[in-house]
Amino acid sequence: MSNSINRRSFLGTSLTAATAGLGVAATSSLSAADKQEAASATAPKQKPIQNERILHARKVALDILKPTPKQLEHGLQLHADSLVFDSYGFAPRAAIDGDRLATAIKEHASTQEIQDLKEDMSMTRCVTDPAEQREFKEAFDAAGVTCIFQNAGEEGQDPLRLIKRLARFTYTTDMLADFVSKAVTPDDILQAKKEGRHCLYLTGNGVPLTQQWETTTDEMKYMRIFYQLGIRMMHMTYNRRNMLGDGCAEPANAGLSDFGRTVVAEMNRLGIIPDVAHSGWQTSLETAQVSTRPVVASHSTCNSLHHHIRSKPDNVIKAIADTGGLIGICCIPRYLGGPGDISALLDQVDYVVKKFGIAHVAIGTDVSYTSRNSALESKKVPRAPRSRTPWRSLWPADPFVETPNMRISVSWTNWPLFTVGLVQRGYSDADIQKIIGGNILRVCQQSFS
Repeated sequence: MSNSINRRSFLGTSLTAATAGLGVAATSSLSAADKQEAASATAPKQKPIQNERILHARKVALDILKPTPKQLEHGLQLHADSLVFDSYGFAPRAAIDGDRLATAIKEHASTQEIQDLKEDMSMTRCVTDPAEQREFKEAFDAAGVTCIFQNAGEEGQDPLRLIKRLARFTYTTDMLADFVSKAVTPDDILQAKKEGRHCLYLTGNGVPLTQQWETTTDEMKYMRIFYQLGIRMMHMTYNRRNMLGDGCAEPANAGLSDFGRTVVAEMNRLGIIPDVAHSGWQTSLETAQVSTRPVVASHSTCNSLHHHIRSKPDNVIKAIADTGGLIGICCIPRYLGGPGDISALLDQVDYVVKKFGIAHVAIGTDVSYTSRNSALESKKVPRAPRSRTPWRSLWPADPFVETPNMRISVSWTNWPLFTVGLVQRGYSDADIQKIIGGNILRVCQQSFS
């Protein structure tokens, strides 16, 4: 598929869908000439989006942004022309097979079996089920995302635990390579954009460790193995304390351990990006201080705008920026604070740019599109008793109240409107291209060995 054909297809879909969400509030003040221009700009060039979930998300976001027709057209065209790289996220998720899962429960499958089966279905049914595959592709194309730094490791350090998601996304990209491939070098990402395809660059939610504690060299041997399997970024910690340092949910905030410093050095040697998104502030700071290559907080927010344990204070962001790294602003309303919607996302981006420079911000959504069939399939599954709070989720209560419209406005398929919002904020095209993909691509290039 040529790049020009792919761009026309994307614009035909996006412009039509976006206009459907402008609403009276966004168009009532336009002059007759402007309305004529809007109609011309949004004339369908290809079959428009028919997915009501994607259309509704566009409308919610556009009712907040209220772009002019020129801003909308320019932003969508720029988005289609640009390499868009989500600094941490998830490929569209399929619905589970409710009948199969219900049968497993009836046959007394363990809690872990059920969890693994749910994950496997959501991550691989886009390969095996034609309807799920169509929606997977529709959502990916609607988002206009070239590459996702894909969560490909369940939270923890056990290599057997971490390898499960890695296998699922390797399988998906092996089977759907003509549409979404596994990128193993930064050049693969550039090639995907050139060919009008999508790709996944893989990250793990922990450093794989033997947990035998014989020697540091032996303890770290799986890091190279996972690098060879395609993992290009790893979390230092995931909320809780581990042998590397304190996570963001630990009140002690004790920082990086001696072993953690050794792990950072090994990451630098191998070409793995240290990610402190879920690390405590002191651990994040010290990781940046000892790293010789870029460090990222791939999906986080700025504590100066809204206090949350998953945010980062200015001194930490500055230390990350000093490594050549960046902070990826996420799409979680309770982390964004303020109105908690697409405008809050843009406020967070603005803050980083003004305080630390255009080179040190990205968008790491930390959200995914979920199949429209999910609710129907989930109804087939017997309700399980409430379980204990998972280890990874043991953190302080958060009083922030999220609303559906907050979450919907920052839906993953609204990526094109993030670009429109940046156009509205007055950024140049070149700077927007850095924010929506160029900065995280540069970090990958500087980190790759």
